[in-house]
Amino acid sequence: MALVLTPEPPVADWLAALDSQMKQSPSVFEARPVIVDMSGLPRGTDLTAVVDALMARDLRIIGVEGADPDWTDGQTWGRTPMMSTSRADRFYEVTTEVADVPALPKEPSALVLTRPVRSGQSVTFMQGDVTIVGSVASGAEVIAGGSIHVYGALRGRAVAGLLGQPGARIFCRRLDAELLAIDGIYKTADDIEPELRGRAVQAWLDGEAVMLAALD
Repeated sequence: MALVLTPEPPVADWLAALDSQMKQSPSVFEARPVIVDMSGLPRGTDLTAVVDALMARDLRIIGVEGADPDWTDGQTWGRTPMMSTSRADRFYEVTTEVADVPALPKEPSALVLTRPVRSGQSVTFMQGDVTIVGSVASGAEVIAGGSIHVYGALRGRAVAGLLGQPGARIFCRRLDAELLAIDGIYKTADDIEPELRGRAVQAWLDGEAVMLAALD
């Protein structure tokens, strides 16, 4: 399940308190996906410096929410996706990088991987849909500009429709995900209905919420 961190001013003091907490309870942070909520910081805060400081502590940041787009001066921020539990004050990272996947033809509209995505691996494909003929392990992530299809267990993180496609969906044969996100709106493991775990499921966006329904 994802851990949400909410930095507060002064940031240096907040980071010092975080260091103390990480030292006292390392298991709380070890291998956990992290979402950073910037809503508690004043306008003008160096967003990149805050996230860099967290990454320097080996935290696995998978998204940022509550960030004012003006903080980046209109420039593409290439570190991690902006996401939110609502559509207020959010924008999208745009990237065309494909990590740890075979060479692709020019401007493909879909990516098909015929092997599992292992823990620690990240697949990013913004040109269209991603299909995994296998499973996505815990600690792995799949990010797509379109929909995501997993013909196995989904135990990691799936982020679909990242370029502003609210009609994107996520399909999996067995749901045990850490995080599901569509068009920047996410649902963590804590929010997934227990009766849907271990089942074939589809996820879609309905207004301001990620909805889930069994396929069997």
